[in-house]
Amino acid sequence: MTSPSKNGKGIEIQGTVVECLRNATFTVELPNGHKVLAHISGKIRKNYIKILPEDRVLVELSPYDLTRGRILFRYRN
Repeated sequence: MTSPSKNGKGIEIQGTVVECLRNATFTVELPNGHKVLAHISGKIRKNYIKILPEDRVLVELSPYDLTRGRILFRYRN
């Protein structure tokens, strides 16, 4: 489930959106039970992709702070 990012700067992992916060920020629960604060990437924002609670997403975690990340992709349900 985890893999290095394509640009080599982060860790990509799948998760489930638990809560929608303001300013396009979400709480994402990872398979190991940890919760991460994640914002959406520019491509998702540009293409107006809606992210709702219970959506499965691909998150890139920051190597410096593993409690923050960026949502890169929303999987189809």
